[in-house]
Amino acid sequence: MATLPHVLVLNGPNLNMLGVREPSIYGRDSLQDIESACQQRARELGLSLDFRQTNLEGELVTWIQQARGNAAAIVINPAAYGHTSIALLDALLIAELPVIEVHLSNIFRREDYRHHTYVSQAASGVICGLGAQGYLLALDALATILKNKKDR
Repeated sequence: MATLPHVLVLNGPNLNMLGVREPSIYGRDSLQDIESACQQRARELGLSLDFRQTNLEGELVTWIQQARGNAAAIVINPAAYGHTSIALLDALLIAELPVIEVHLSNIFRREDYRHHTYVSQAASGVICGLGAQGYLLALDALATILKNKKDR
């Protein structure tokens, strides 16, 4: 039996507070709700999924480094670290994997300091402002990217 392509879904600081943290900005879905929807979509797309969250920048870097050679792609919602972390950018570049960056809110309609993310420099694509649906769209995009890569 063939092994399913493995996608790592990483979530940065404060995302464990979804559903209670500023629902007018981030929505009412909890991170567990988002994970459940992602697991279902991954099954539909023929992907295996590892869904994680941490408030620690170094832990995200370690997980990204471990993904090199162990995962087919990464979905990352770096949260505030996207705007500040060159370390995440470097780790994503080292991983040499397709990456989709996700933000629940439209970062371009918010404070100026949120308009730039370092992570986007390593991303194949960026999805922002679509709430929890952004994660599902990221999985759809990665399934297509991985299929096209396999068909070459």
